[in-house]
Amino acid sequence: MIVAVAFACLNECCRPCHGCAVAAVFVTVVPSLSSDYCRRRFESAPLLWCERLSVKMSPSFGCAAADVASFPTRLHRRLLGIYEKGFERPSPIQEESIPIALTGSDILARAKNGTGKTAAFCVPAFKKIDQDNNVIQVVILVPTRELALQTSQVCKELGKHLQIQVMVTTGGTSLKDDIMRLYQPVHLLVGTPGRILDLAKKGVCILKDCSMLIMDEADKLLSPEFQPSIEQLIQFLPANRQILMFSATFPVTVKDFKDRYLKKPYIINLMDELTLKGITQYYAFVEERQKVHCLNTLFSKLQINQSIIFCNSVNRVELLAKKITELGYSCFYIHAKMLQDHRNRVFHDFRNGACRNLVCTDLFTRGIDIQAVNVVINFDFPKNSETYLHRVGRSGRFGHLGLAVNLITYEDRFNLYRIEQELGTEIKQISPHIDQAIYCR
Repeated sequence: MIVAVAFACLNECCRPCHGCAVAAVFVTVVPSLSSDYCRRRFESAPLLWCERLSVKMSPSFGCAAADVASFPTRLHRRLLGIYEKGFERPSPIQEESIPIALTGSDILARAKNGTGKTAAFCVPAFKKIDQDNNVIQVVILVPTRELALQTSQVCKELGKHLQIQVMVTTGGTSLKDDIMRLYQPVHLLVGTPGRILDLAKKGVCILKDCSMLIMDEADKLLSPEFQPSIEQLIQFLPANRQILMFSATFPVTVKDFKDRYLKKPYIINLMDELTLKGITQYYAFVEERQKVHCLNTLFSKLQINQSIIFCNSVNRVELLAKKITELGYSCFYIHAKMLQDHRNRVFHDFRNGACRNLVCTDLFTRGIDIQAVNVVINFDFPKNSETYLHRVGRSGRFGHLGLAVNLITYEDRFNLYRIEQELGTEIKQISPHIDQAIYCR
């Protein structure tokens, strides 16, 4: 993540010179600035970030003495949002993608859920933005309303000291309010494809100055539901736009889109294993009528910070949530047929710890980042490996440990075997005693 900040600071404090931006990545702190001086100026910041953010400022960079002296202060301001979010070091996807994004190259990046993809594209997006130019300069597309709200919040938190104006827009909300908001300065727009396309067609969302398009959860965005809207939306962007695509999985549909719209993209693949490291997976063979009893047993035996319980239909979500409440456990539920305001409130309250358990459909599998979730239960087993991967990814976020428990009926046994084979993972039969050390940390 720091790499982008280093570039941003260089652009502020170094006079233009050939190769300055390229030479500034991952080098050691200057002879011109003593390490003691830097350490004093950054004593409130994680030292690891400062060491990695080092910039070799030699006379060849054309830096005046006054520029050098002001560098730490400017750098510290740029890093405040990162420090306040509690980041101690850049994740692998951030280290791999940010330097490439800063060169202006298109990117096709594949990485596990919970590894910091949002910051990996937010930080270079900030670098693209000129705060003095009150036009939309970056668009971030996501497939769900909940993910749009979460992503916009992360953007605001990371960029809170940079005077970057962030707006979020999704279907199911007031179009009039969105139009009124667009009459005010907006630098970065986060939203779902259909709503942004609608605003662009109405002429109120002007994208001719948008130099960066980011697609998060790109596999879902390139499904038949969204792809036509995205292809129309691209026509509103300038020809020299930069496209960054991030997801945990990339189906075949991605290749055709890449060939048509990305220019010599840099491919990043950090998916050495398709399942998340740090997540222990179990299954329990049960009859359908035994599932609620089994769930009650899990609640009584597991050390749950927060849990997400997945069902395969809206009706089963509501029925199960009612059963869990009757058993005496706190429980929220969320699904696509709820009113948007209600969904927003449930998501906000659960994220803030107002309830321990959430029952939901696959609406909640895409990129939602709630680090307190340490247990995922598939009350209904998913039909395919991609859905399984995204569900299980709700626990063990960003290096934390997690536990996934799958309730398997006789009819699910073939799906269980197939998903194990496709993901190259082992889902073990659950034992009577589960060591808390494997999912609580």
